[in-house]
Amino acid sequence: MSIIQIVIIVFAFFAITRTVFQFKRGALTIAWLLFWICFWILAGVVAALPQTADTVARLVGVGRGADVVIYFSLVALFYLIFRVYVKIEKVETEITRLVRKLSLDDLPKND
Repeated sequence: MSIIQIVIIVFAFFAITRTVFQFKRGALTIAWLLFWICFWILAGVVAALPQTADTVARLVGVGRGADVVIYFSLVALFYLIFRVYVKIEKVETEITRLVRKLSLDDLPKND
């Protein structure tokens, strides 16, 4: 086993412990907890057994296992960026609504 494989496996274990910690703090839902645990377990398995990525690559018609990992990683990153963008837009809309409400509440009342 190479050094990079050991580093990735150790990091995956560390990431799982941090994910569980964030869930216990209430920062993650059960769905995101399961998603991230599965993700890090998969990363650890691919690091420990690189031939699994080669098998998946052959199944989807990609030349090498490393390429399929990169392709799936890019898709996952773009999806997560999209989710963050949607969440930021929602927060900005809510802040705008709250600021407008507070501004109207602060106006002097004309009796």
